[in-house]
Amino acid sequence: MSTLFEKIIDGEIPGQIVWQDPVCVAFLSVDPLTDGHTLVVPRTPVDQWLDADDDLIATLMSVGKVIGRAQVQEWGARRAGVLIEGFQVPHLHVHVWPANGHGDFDVNAVTHGQDPQVLATNADRLRARLRTLGYGEQVPA
Repeated sequence: MSTLFEKIIDGEIPGQIVWQDPVCVAFLSVDPLTDGHTLVVPRTPVDQWLDADDDLIATLMSVGKVIGRAQVQEWGARRAGVLIEGFQVPHLHVHVWPANGHGDFDVNAVTHGQDPQVLATNADRLRARLRTLGYGEQVPA
């Protein structure tokens, strides 16, 4: 059975995709910690990060770093947060979000079911920033 993330990657259900390459896809979280919160997900399902090979982890973190840099610039954040937990969806995913302090790391303080228009606007902003940084080839139209 496909995971929720596989369905987003395959286009079976909508997702605000901001990055795609042969190894991974990144899309905005519908339950964000802050605006621009993105999930970096391998195309091939892996249950948890301990099961992934080192090359995959390196790729996910490299893409996460690019996205984090774009988020910091676009939202004027002090830092980019990163988290791997994977309890809600059994498909490895790296959370990356713009953060300004400890409160932005409280996983119990997410916005549940973010307004789709807000997600679309945030995705457009992040895509534009990624293009400005030279990653247009990986950013979907």
